[in-house]
Amino acid sequence: MEKLRSQNWFGKTGKDGFIYRAWMKNQGIPDDMFDGRPVIGICNTWSELTPCNAHFRDLAESVKKGVYEAGGYPVEFPVMSLGETLIKPTAMLYRNLASMDVEESIRANPIDGVVLLCGCDKTTPSLIMGACSVDIPTLVISGGPMLKGHWRGKDIGTSDVWRFAEAFKLGEINEKQLIEAEGCMARTQGHCAVMGTASTMATMVEALGLSLPNNAAIPAADVRRKVISQLSGRRIVEMVKEDLTLSKILTREAFENAIMINAAIGGSTNFVIHLLAIAGRIGIELNIEDFDKFSHNIPLIANLQPSGQHFMEDLYYAGGLPAVIKELKSVLHNDVLTVNGRSIGMNSEDAEVFNRDIVGTMEAPFKENSGIAVVRGNLSPNGAVIKPSAATPELMIHRGKAVVFETIEDYHARIDDPNLEVDENSVLVLKNVGPKGYPGMAEVGNMGIPKKLLEKGVHDLVRISDGRMSGTGFGTVVLHVSPEAAAGGNLALVQNGDFISLNVPDRTLHLEVSDDELAERRKNWQAIDLNISRGYVNLYINHVEQAHLGADMDFLKGKSGSIVTRDSH
Repeated sequence: MEKLRSQNWFGKTGKDGFIYRAWMKNQGIPDDMFDGRPVIGICNTWSELTPCNAHFRDLAESVKKGVYEAGGYPVEFPVMSLGETLIKPTAMLYRNLASMDVEESIRANPIDGVVLLCGCDKTTPSLIMGACSVDIPTLVISGGPMLKGHWRGKDIGTSDVWRFAEAFKLGEINEKQLIEAEGCMARTQGHCAVMGTASTMATMVEALGLSLPNNAAIPAADVRRKVISQLSGRRIVEMVKEDLTLSKILTREAFENAIMINAAIGGSTNFVIHLLAIAGRIGIELNIEDFDKFSHNIPLIANLQPSGQHFMEDLYYAGGLPAVIKELKSVLHNDVLTVNGRSIGMNSEDAEVFNRDIVGTMEAPFKENSGIAVVRGNLSPNGAVIKPSAATPELMIHRGKAVVFETIEDYHARIDDPNLEVDENSVLVLKNVGPKGYPGMAEVGNMGIPKKLLEKGVHDLVRISDGRMSGTGFGTVVLHVSPEAAAGGNLALVQNGDFISLNVPDRTLHLEVSDDELAERRKNWQAIDLNISRGYVNLYINHVEQAHLGADMDFLKGKSGSIVTRDSH
C-alpha cells in the first residue's frame, strides 16, 4: 500500500506535525491513531432541519465501530444538509452548493477514505457528486425508509399526500382528519416509505455498486440498518488498502445498470437529473437519450408506490433490491465491480424472492411500460421526460388546448378559479419553474387538478413544465422541458388555446404553432426578472446548466482530484 493521504498531515515531523496531531489530541485521541493507519472520514448530513436524516448520529456511531474493528481511525464531519420538506424555494437549488462543501471538505482534510451518510433526496446526489470530484475510496450508506404509516385501517405513505390534498379540496375529509393523518404517516425515523426520490437515490447507490448489498431497502427503524453501517465501516478500511476509488466502480456499464434497475423499480424522474450530474463529475459520457434507450424494454418488476401498491419496507421483506437485480440478470452487466470487491451479479446470485406480489419477473411483470421516456419536439428540442408507469395510459397519446400559467404564483392564484377555461382535454402548462426560472427547478410539475374538474371525477390531465416533480407524485406529467422558459425555450412562447400534441409511444411533444408565429412571439418575449443580484443564488443562475445536462454548474463538471500541494502552517 502506498503512503496514505493522511500521512501528509499526521506523518510529518517538526512544527507542522506537532500542530496537526496536538490539536486532534485535545479530543482524547491516543498516539497510535496517528501511526499510519487509514483515516476514514464520516461525512454526515445529520440535521434536525432534515427530519429524514435525524437518526444519522446513531448510524455514524455504528460506522465508527466498524472502522475501529478494521484497524482504521474514524473522524466524523458535517456538511450542508438539505431537508426536502422545509427548504425554500427548493432543496434542488442548493444541491450543487452542498456538493462543493463535500468536495472541499474531503480534499482539504487528512482523509484516506470516506463514508457518505445520506438519505433525504438531495443529500445523496450532492454527496456523491462532491466525492466524485475528489475520487478517493468512497462507500455510501443510506438512512433507510420510514415504516409505512397507518390511518383508519389503511397503509399510507408520502404518495397519499396528493390524495389527501384532493380529498380535502373536495370536502371529503376535514382539517381535523388531515392533521390526524399527519401524525399517522411519518411515524418513524427515515425517509419516504414509497419509491420516491429518496428511495430512488438509495436504489441508485446500490445499483451503481457504491454500497453494500441490501442498502436500499432496510427500514431506518430496523436494527439491520445499524448492522450494515458497522459492516460498511469495516469495509471502507479495506477499500483504502486496496485503493478502490470511485472511478474504478463508476464505469459506463455501472451507469447503464443503474438506468435499467431504476426502470424495474419505477424510480423517480429526478433520477435522470442526478445521474447525469454524477456522470459529469466522474467523467463518464452519459446523455438524456441513454435513459430512454436502456430502460425502454425493462418492465416494472417491483410493485411499489407510486407506480404500484406497496412500500419500501415490503420490498425489503420480499428480498430487497438484490432480488430485483437477480430478476434482471439477463440484461444487466453482471460483472461490474462494487464496493465490497465482488461483482453486482455475485452480490445477487443467492437472492431469493419471498413475495411475488411485490417482486415480479421479466416474463410476468406488474406493468409493461416502465422506465423513463424522453420526448422531443419543437416544445422540447433538448428533451423532456415522463414516467409511463405512473401515468394514465389513455393520456399517453393526447392532443389538447393549453391552459397556461406564467409563474407558480399565477398557477396558485387561478387553478381553482371557477371561471378558468379548462376541461378534461386541456393541457396544463407551467412556465418559469426550471433551473434558472424558479430558481432551482422546484418539484411543482405535478400541478393539482382544478377543483371544478375534480368535482366531475377528473383526476388526471396532461401537465407540462420545465420543473420537476416529487418522486412520490404520479400522473401524466411531462417534466424537465429543455430549454426552459427562463432560458428562452419555446415553452416561454406557449399561449392559452394553443394545441399541444403528446405521443409517448412515438416520443414526441409538439406545439402546433408555426415557426413564423413563434418567431413573431419571440420579438415580444422577455426573460423573467427574479431581482437576484448577489450571493450563491446569483452564481447559480449564471452558471447552472439545463436539465438535459444534469443542472450542475458549468465550472463544477469533472474533478480536481485529492492532491493538496501546500501546507497550512
